[in-house]
Amino acid sequence: MKKLVPIALLTAIAAPALLVPASAMAQSRAELRDDRRDIRDAEHDLRRAQWSGDPRRIHEERRDLRDAHREYREDLRDRDRRWAENDWRTWRDRNRGLYARGEWRAPFRYYRFQPGARIGTVYYGPRYVIGDPWRYHLPRPAFGQQWVRHYNDVLLVDTRRGAVIRVVPGFYW
Repeated sequence: MKKLVPIALLTAIAAPALLVPASAMAQSRAELRDDRRDIRDAEHDLRRAQWSGDPRRIHEERRDLRDAHREYREDLRDRDRRWAENDWRTWRDRNRGLYARGEWRAPFRYYRFQPGARIGTVYYGPRYVIGDPWRYHLPRPAFGQQWVRHYNDVLLVDTRRGAVIRVVPGFYW
């Protein structure tokens, strides 16, 4: 009986936290599935219009297909924003040990960067790259971008140009 009470308390506390992201992702998965179906339908309609040879209808169906692709891309971006825009804050509050500052020091001084600033490669070298951003509930970086630790801050850096895209100050405790 003594073992069941702590397990029940942990389950009551952890279950809501685990269920919320799954339901949010299920909604976006359904939206994306519907968007893909719309794209297939628009492609089918375009093929039928091309078969008929009516230029006005072909133009309308191409526009519909373009709109369906745009809607799909927007839903993908929205899903990625919802996933991690501020999700790391609640995750950090629950997992303090993961975000512990530790004895981390850089060979250069601290400077608070702003988005758009250009930085040298020493700031986003392999030593400072966050190789597993999903562990910290950060959004997945696009191609040519990386999350980098700079003292207690986290920077999203365009590694091709050396430009800071996003700054998350006070990320680590």
